[in-house]
Amino acid sequence: MSTTIALAGNPNSGKTTVFNALTGSRQHVGNWPGVTVDKKEGIYTKDASFSVLDLPGTYSLNPYSAEEIITRTYIVEERPACVIDVLDGTSLERNLYLALQILETGIPTVLAINMMDEVREKGESIDCKRLEAELGVAVVPLEARKGKGLDELMHEVRHTISTNRRPKKIPLYSLSGSVDEDTLADRRYSFITGLVEQAVVRSKGESGAVQENRSDKLDKILTHRFFALPVFALVMYLLFAATFSENFLFIPGLSSPGVALATLVEFLWGAITDFTASLLLSLGAADWAYSLVVDGVLEGLGAIIGFLPLILVLYLLMSFLEDSGYMARVAFVMDRIFRRFGLSGRSFIPLLMGFGCSVPAIMATRTLDSEKDRRITTLLCGFMPCGAKLPIFIMFVSLFFADGNKTVVLFFLYLLSLAVSILVSLVINRIAYKGQVSNFLMELPQYRLPTLRSVWIHGYEKVKGFVQKAGTVILAATILIWALSNFSLSSFTAEHRLEQGTVLSDMDDSLLASVGKAVAPIFKPLGFGAWRPTVGIATGWVAKEMVVVTLAQLYSEDVNDVYLQQYFSAMEADELGALGFEGGVYDSEAAFDIYAESILMEGSDEKALGSIRTDIPNKGAALAYMAFNLLCMPCFAAVGAMKRELKSWKRTTGAVAIQMGTAYVVALLINLLGLLVW
Repeated sequence: MSTTIALAGNPNSGKTTVFNALTGSRQHVGNWPGVTVDKKEGIYTKDASFSVLDLPGTYSLNPYSAEEIITRTYIVEERPACVIDVLDGTSLERNLYLALQILETGIPTVLAINMMDEVREKGESIDCKRLEAELGVAVVPLEARKGKGLDELMHEVRHTISTNRRPKKIPLYSLSGSVDEDTLADRRYSFITGLVEQAVVRSKGESGAVQENRSDKLDKILTHRFFALPVFALVMYLLFAATFSENFLFIPGLSSPGVALATLVEFLWGAITDFTASLLLSLGAADWAYSLVVDGVLEGLGAIIGFLPLILVLYLLMSFLEDSGYMARVAFVMDRIFRRFGLSGRSFIPLLMGFGCSVPAIMATRTLDSEKDRRITTLLCGFMPCGAKLPIFIMFVSLFFADGNKTVVLFFLYLLSLAVSILVSLVINRIAYKGQVSNFLMELPQYRLPTLRSVWIHGYEKVKGFVQKAGTVILAATILIWALSNFSLSSFTAEHRLEQGTVLSDMDDSLLASVGKAVAPIFKPLGFGAWRPTVGIATGWVAKEMVVVTLAQLYSEDVNDVYLQQYFSAMEADELGALGFEGGVYDSEAAFDIYAESILMEGSDEKALGSIRTDIPNKGAALAYMAFNLLCMPCFAAVGAMKRELKSWKRTTGAVAIQMGTAYVVALLINLLGLLVW
C-alpha cells in the first residue's frame, strides 16, 4: 500500500494547482463513502511514490458544510502520513488559523506558502525560517502556478515522513481546565498576530498606510456599484460568443471557437456514420439492424460527442475566469439579488449559461460551495430557455400567432422561465430547506493569470466526467426512444413482415404512438390532449429540436411530396442551394429533411401543418404547449448531467418530477386563462 499524503488549505489558496502539478494526469475523481462530495486522488511518482489526496477546502477544522466535515474527519481520524497545508502568502494571517489547528493534531505537517511571487509584487517578504522555528515544521515558499518550489516541497515531505517530524507543542495552547472554543479561537488569533508581525515585512507608502495593490485597483471597477454589471455583461457576452456564436464578434459567417470545433467534430462523426451506414448496406444488414446501429447507437453517441466541443470550450473559459479570481467578484455582486430567493450569487452563472445549453449549465453548478445551492440550481437550469427549445417556440409562434406580435410571445416565454425559477426556488427553500441559510463568505482572492496547464486540466476533467457518467444515460435513453418509435406490438408477426417487408413500423403505428395515445388524455386539460403532440414532447427528450421534426413526420398528410414541391417551386436556384439542395436543384428525397430543419424550425411557413390545429385548437393551447416544453424534463443529455451533479438516481428522479409537475401546472393555468382571452 502506498503512503498517503493529504493536501489541505483554505479555498483559493492554490491547493488544487499544487495537486494538479504533483499528480498531472495520474488522478481520478470518485465519491467519499456515504456522501456525494467529490474525492480527488492522484499519484506522485517523480522521485518517490505517494498517494495524494486533495481534501475539500476549508477555513478551519470547526466545520459547517459537508465538504468541511470531510476534511476535519479525514485529518483527525484517518491521520495521513503527512499533511501538506497550502497557505496563500498574500493572506497569511487568515490562512494560519487552519494551519494551527492542523498542527494541534500532532500529525506530521509541511506548510507550503504559495503565491510568493504576488507577495513580492506587494513589496512584502515572509521569513519562512522564522515560521519554521516557531512552529516546528518545515515551511516551504512556493509558486505553484510556475512550478517553483515543488521539488523542495516534496523533499521536505519525504524528510518529514522518514524522520516522523512532529509540530512543536505551542505553550500558548496549554491551558488548564476546559476551555470553550471562542476563547481558544481568541488565543489562536493572538498568537497568529504576533507570529505574522515577526515573520512578515510589509511595504508601506510615505503616509505609513499599506500600499494599494493591483487587485484593489481592479476591484474599484469590477465590483463598482454601477460599473460591475455592465462589465460582467460584456465578459459573459464574450464567453457565450466564443462558445455558441455563428457570427463571432458580429462578423457574419465567422464561427466562434466552440462552433468551429463542434462543426469539425460533427463533420468527422458524420463521415464515420456515413461509412458505417454504407458498410452495413454492402453487407446486406437487416433493416432493423441498420436502423439500430445508425439511428440508435450512432445517433446516441453523436448526441454525446456533439456536446463535447461546446463543453470543452465553455469550461476552459470558465476555468480561466475562476482561476483568475473574477468569478468570486461576480458572486459578490450578484449575491444581494439572489439571496432574496434562497440562493447565493454564484448560482447566477449556471442559470445564465442555461440560456445557451442546459448541459454545460448544469455542470457549472459544480462551482457552487453549498450543496443546497447546487441541488436547487441544477433543477432550475432545466427551466431555462436553451437554444434547442427556440425552434419549438419559433414554429408555434409562426403557426398560431401570425396575426399578432410574435416578439411579445417569445419575450413572455423568457420571462416565464425566470418567474417560474424564482417561485420554485422560494418554494423548495421553504419546504425542503426550511431554516437553512447558505454559508457565503465574501472572500475576494488576488487577481492572477491562470496557467494553461491548470485551465486545461479543469476543462479536461469536465469533459471526461460528462462522457463517463452522463454519456451512458444519453446513449441508453436514445436507444430506448429509437426502439419505441420503430417497433409496434405486431412488428415481429408474419403478417406484418409480409405486408411491410420489414419488422420496422412507421412512427404513427409504433409503440411510442401507442404510449402517446394512452397518455394523451392526461394532457387534455392543457389543451393538447391528442396523441401526436404528446409523442412530439417525448421525442423532445432526445433533443428539444426533435419536437419540430417529429411533428413534421406525424403530420405527414400536410408535408407530402405535392406540398413540398409546390412550396419550393417558388424559390430560385440560389435560394434552394442556400437551403441545402445540391447545385440549387430540387431533390424530392432531400426535401422533407430540408423543410423540417430549415423551414419549420425557422418559422418560415405560416401555412405549415394545417392539421395540427385540430389537435391544438387555439392560441391558449399553443402557448400552453410551448410552456410545457419550456419547463418540462430537459433532453436526455441534460438529465445525464443532472445525474452526475446530483450523484443519485433518487435525487435526479425527484428533480425531474418537480420539473414535470411544474410544467403541467403552469401549462394548465395558461390554457385556462387562454380560454378566457381567445
